[in-house]
Amino acid sequence: MSKNFINFNGEILDADDKIFGIANRGFKYGDGLFESMRMSFGRLNFADLHADRLQNGMKTLKLEGFSTMDAYFLKDKAEELCKRNKIGQNARLRLNVYRDGGGLYAPSQNKHGYTLEVTALESPLYEINPKGLIMDIYNDIQKPINKISNLKTCNALPYVMGGIFKDQMRLDEAFILNQNGFLCEAISANLFLVYKGILYTPALSEGCIGGVMRQVVMQLAKEKDLQMIEAQINPEILEEVEEVFITNASKGIQWVMGFNRKRYFNEVSRFLIDQLNQKIK
Repeated sequence: MSKNFINFNGEILDADDKIFGIANRGFKYGDGLFESMRMSFGRLNFADLHADRLQNGMKTLKLEGFSTMDAYFLKDKAEELCKRNKIGQNARLRLNVYRDGGGLYAPSQNKHGYTLEVTALESPLYEINPKGLIMDIYNDIQKPINKISNLKTCNALPYVMGGIFKDQMRLDEAFILNQNGFLCEAISANLFLVYKGILYTPALSEGCIGGVMRQVVMQLAKEKDLQMIEAQINPEILEEVEEVFITNASKGIQWVMGFNRKRYFNEVSRFLIDQLNQKIK
């Protein structure tokens, strides 16, 4: 069985190596953020958007060295790690960036460290899920709205608890509400709805993650003259909309088939995933 390799602060190591000590701030405090990315045809998809989001997130968390984490860095490290793992042209990658050093809640320094992992994928293209997702609303923990709500931080307990709820209820995904009880996102994705022919997504002011695929889908909608509105969305509208789909950088677009007894179409989601694949070819 071949070994798996990771990139740890620029050094290629065996994935089974013990690389962290007990003082690691990512472990102790969830002090960091991450990027999930996808490579197709040997190219990192939407590298500029990932780099912009990563750098803005590092600035917000006051992590030093954010200027080095640009699109060239992401593409170079992704290609290097895929080659080292003898992975072809299609892969899923996860970059974790954490605050290095010690301290309690107040850190002793603000330098960053990082890890990069890679998993092979068979297809270069995003594929629509053949069976629509069944979803319900996770009510136990609502997401707060604040300065870091739009970041993919390593502090993911609300999503972990939502994941437990999803599994217990035998769902495919779950809707996350914000502190005001409005739709925010899904456990692992951003959220879009089609209502009377208009495409809606929760606004960033509603506390959702500022997803890269969210940006891409919004831009595709604009290019294809689909009316697109960022809004505050009451969950009651789920009983009336024609279509629901979720998006993330790894899977692209997934359509939702049902919520309670409501069943949805997938016309817009199929159209957009076709346009998405045209963009990356």
